Amino acid sequence: MRFTLIKDIKRDNTMKPIINGLLLFTLLYLVSDFFVSYHSFGLFSQQLKNTLFGNMEEFIEPISKGALLEYLHTQIFFMMMLLLTLSAIFARLCSKKRYMLTLINTVMLSAILTIIALAFTYFLTPLLLNLYIISYFTWHTAALFMVLISLWSLNRDSSV
Repeated sequence: MRFTLIKDIKRDNTMKPIINGLLLFTLLYLVSDFFVSYHSFGLFSQQLKNTLFGNMEEFIEPISKGALLEYLHTQIFFMMMLLLTLSAIFARLCSKKRYMLTLINTVMLSAILTIIALAFTYFLTPLLLNLYIISYFTWHTAALFMVLISLWSLNRDSSV
């Protein structure tokens, strides 16, 4: 994370294209994660119920505990790497903006809530399913805004 040490990222000929690439890959990840989650796990109530608890009428088996724990484990890792890197870039580029801290806290808290709500939905009560759905869309939307604002901030008003 060399960009945290550079005084003016916008004018650094080496790091600016690297950070642009990282932000574009982050954008690609967020969009593709939506489609992967939708088609493999589900993003809406009935789809998620079928994945988590099965559906006898449609002969859909519920997800196993091992598969769910593996899914949660990989999600924690990917979210951590993505959001810590994105937050560091966003904080460097938008440090003077009033909404910066609110957006970082929103994305972090809703991402953590996504993992907790899914685990609690499966192991404790299905009543938390809507909390999972809301927090999933909240962290994806907030992260998407952070990427777009960072790209805008990095590439405007630079005389490199």
